[in-house]
Amino acid sequence: MHQIGAVLYVGWGLFHLLAAYQVYKLGSGMPAGMVQGRLFQSAWNLAYFALFVSVVAVVYNWHNSSLGYWLNLAAASVTDIGFIIFILAPGHAPARLGSVGPTLWLLATSFSTLGVLAIAA
Repeated sequence: MHQIGAVLYVGWGLFHLLAAYQVYKLGSGMPAGMVQGRLFQSAWNLAYFALFVSVVAVVYNWHNSSLGYWLNLAAASVTDIGFIIFILAPGHAPARLGSVGPTLWLLATSFSTLGVLAIAA
């Protein structure tokens, strides 16, 4: 189960790298200023979390590490909960495409949880 969770976290990371690139492109079309800077910062942060979650998945979750479990639970949850609250719920992104990241997050978290619970049993 934990390896399925790790693969799903890597998929989550790759999807969010694509999202970070899309945010960067959006910022590139804006006039120089605070809004453009904030979009670039958002793209940077999203890319960081995507890479962080992917590396943790490969190094830790693949081996069913409880440290990796908690690191990715926190990082992916903070990222996707913010997206759900500020982008998806208000309808700023189409639900069909916008639900891909949260779905990967919930699946990765579920499978990782099952893996960690199997250790405790």
